[in-house]
Amino acid sequence: MSKKTSIPISTLYERIKGYKNKYIKKHTSLLNFDNLGFSARAKVLLKVDKKHKKELRDFLCKCQFINELIRVNNGYDFLVEFVFENMRELEGYLEGLGNKFEIRDEKVYYIVDELRKESFLSSPHIEKIGKAYK
Repeated sequence: MSKKTSIPISTLYERIKGYKNKYIKKHTSLLNFDNLGFSARAKVLLKVDKKHKKELRDFLCKCQFINELIRVNNGYDFLVEFVFENMRELEGYLEGLGNKFEIRDEKVYYIVDELRKESFLSSPHIEKIGKAYK
């Protein structure tokens, strides 16, 4: 980055460090799940009975098969991205989840191909966009 921007490494480091809590939540890598042997992925909308909502949320927060957990509205409670080795495991897990937490409704969307991921504000024109909204 230093070479591309002609900004000294120490300056870049200090800027990034300064942004850490204000703009940057965490640094992470985007994995190729297929190459790691996890070929079954799905986004699932869940609607659960009110009395089980907190219990389900706590359970999902600890689940090792979840890549992303989001609280949503418009008739559903959670949007969950599940990652499994195969469809059989994924379907079995969803069935067990439904039995344990009295899921009222679920909509499963299997991920066939990621066309774009984590690309918001990743272009060289970030500075211009940021200034336009200040």
